[in-house]
Amino acid sequence: MGENKRKHLEFIQLTITRMNVNSFMLKGWLVTIVAALFVLFNEGKNIEVLAYFCPLVSILFWILDAFFISTERGYRDLYDHVRLLKEGKIDFSMDYKSHSKKGSGFTTSLFSSTLLLFYPLLICVSIFIAKSI
Repeated sequence: MGENKRKHLEFIQLTITRMNVNSFMLKGWLVTIVAALFVLFNEGKNIEVLAYFCPLVSILFWILDAFFISTERGYRDLYDHVRLLKEGKIDFSMDYKSHSKKGSGFTTSLFSSTLLLFYPLLICVSIFIAKSI
């Protein structure tokens, strides 16, 4: 493998890693924010506000997380494209949209199994806790 190809693949891999870390950090921040909201609203006895605010915040984070995952999938598709290129065809382009495969779009990511296991569960638990307090 030539040096240009290796460098281009490294650039793409760093972007993939960054998107993955962003997705992970979003989940951590959301759990922290929801827990803090429960503490704040429980002190003031504004539980009905909590029952609506936590799901709203969760949905916003869900959308942002889906964006990061769809972008990561696009860069994975670009990685697959670049790894098959000959050394002379390497142009260091980071435009993943022209190489995205079917199933790596935003809507597919929004309803991916990893997100469907986390966000709806958190929304249901937060509503259940808010209603039971």
